Amino acid sequence: MPKNLFQDMVRVKRASREIQAPPKQEIELEPIRPRIDPPQEITKPRKRYTLWLVAIISLLFFLVAISYLFLNATIVVNPRMQDLSLNENLFSIKGAGSEALPFDLIILSGEENQTVSVGEKKDVSERSKGVVLIYNAFSSVTQRLDIDTRLEGSNGKIYKTEKQIVVPSMKGNTPGSTLVGIYATEAGEEYNSGPLDFTIVGFKGTPKYSKFYARSKGDITGGFKGQASIISEAQKSEVIDSLKTTLQAKLLQKATDQIPDGFILFKDAVFLDVDESSINLFSTATSSNNVLPITLKGTLYGVLFDETKLTKKIAESKISKYDGSAIFIPNIRDLSFSFLIPKVNSVEAGFQEAFSFKDLQAINFNLSGTAKIVYRLDEAKFATDLLGKSKKDFKQILSQYPNIDSADLSINPFWKTTLPDKAKDIKVIVNYPK
Repeated sequence: MPKNLFQDMVRVKRASREIQAPPKQEIELEPIRPRIDPPQEITKPRKRYTLWLVAIISLLFFLVAISYLFLNATIVVNPRMQDLSLNENLFSIKGAGSEALPFDLIILSGEENQTVSVGEKKDVSERSKGVVLIYNAFSSVTQRLDIDTRLEGSNGKIYKTEKQIVVPSMKGNTPGSTLVGIYATEAGEEYNSGPLDFTIVGFKGTPKYSKFYARSKGDITGGFKGQASIISEAQKSEVIDSLKTTLQAKLLQKATDQIPDGFILFKDAVFLDVDESSINLFSTATSSNNVLPITLKGTLYGVLFDETKLTKKIAESKISKYDGSAIFIPNIRDLSFSFLIPKVNSVEAGFQEAFSFKDLQAINFNLSGTAKIVYRLDEAKFATDLLGKSKKDFKQILSQYPNIDSADLSINPFWKTTLPDKAKDIKVIVNYPK
């Protein structure tokens, strides 16, 4: 019994303790909030200024980037020019070397036809005519042949030379040769012929007989004896002049179309060789309309010049202390050209002049007129010398180019003070005269 009482007391005490202990309460903690000081009046302006500063700096960086991206320059150049009044006598050698002024020949042949009415019939006595090439296969010494040297054709007929000539000597194993006109010793159609071979009658029985020979160039024509309708001298002159003018114009146009770039053919640097003696000026036609076809054959010789070399030769003659700079003359083709050689009108001399043109080796000529020499600029080198240079150095760089008279520089964007460092961003415009 006492044992149980003790246990009950313990239980009572425990129970009372449990009753007396205050119940546990959960405390809700409020979140800790950062301390925020009340805004002060001085903070707002500082923040605004900072934003503006950042914006301005960003804009500056943007503009700098844009300026590098779109940087370019344009230079407009006025080249150096000089007016000249020309009246110069010049000398030129065919295919010359670097020192002398060279020239080349352009040779074109053609023919022109015209039909004319003829008048009353008259007695006509005409000798056949032609052209032969006489060869010297005898020695290295030239051979003179007098006027009216007799030639025997392979047709058995005798013909005579129209003028005195000198047959060139052999060169190695190559015979010397020269051209000369011939005519039949008698009038008549029997002397007309196609191409013939000839021997020189005067050399018969000598070693020269087989070594000097001739061959006709083309047919031998024009021989006639009998009644024929002829044209008057006035009509003959008018027809031939008209045919010459037309033929020369056609051949000159043809020559002009064939001229390579960089070469000049002055309109007066040409010579038309025609053989009027071969023109048939009478008709034996029996038809009622009684017309005569006239054919004029001719060869045009033109003297070609290299434009650059001719321009420099003019500059050397007219400009004191010319330094060899690249130049050009815009109106060079308008200058007046004339040969400084005697002009002749006779058939014999005219033929010799044609021959001399064909084998021309040197000429004297005159150029006259008003010219403007324009100095060229090496645009690529000029642009390279400007790469990355300061704008203030532009005038100093210009002073190194005597071929420039003046120049204007513009840089984009306008605030840049240095030129681009890439050639593709520099544009050079030269105001060359047209």
